[in-house]
Amino acid sequence: MIEVISGERCIDCDLCVKVCPTDVFDAVEGDHPVIARQGDCQTCFLCEAYCPVDAMFVAPTTDPLPIGSNLLDERWLVDADLLGGYRRDLGWNKGAAPTAGRDPAGRFLASMHGDPGPIRLPPPAPYRSLSELS
Repeated sequence: MIEVISGERCIDCDLCVKVCPTDVFDAVEGDHPVIARQGDCQTCFLCEAYCPVDAMFVAPTTDPLPIGSNLLDERWLVDADLLGGYRRDLGWNKGAAPTAGRDPAGRFLASMHGDPGPIRLPPPAPYRSLSELS
């Protein structure tokens, strides 16, 4: 669930407002967007993934965090390197290596099937008229 918009990092681009599929945020002219409908958050992480300055933190929970949780403290999130962590894990930072090669599913498929080699289609079937088929 969306928990933090960093006041220090946010550049008011409103990408989070645009990408949120459930309209959780409200844009505020001349200021940072606000979490207006937290209960509608589906924990999809799109806002955190698209934030170009790592100003968002989405907790991997479907309910709001309890008051006093370290995960609500922006300074703690920065020190723990969690602000923008989802974006980084996706490999969406500039200059980052693609992360698809680290996906266990891809490695599993490759180990099962090996190199498939060139794909060869069967030759086309000979043409037969409808009268020949009946």
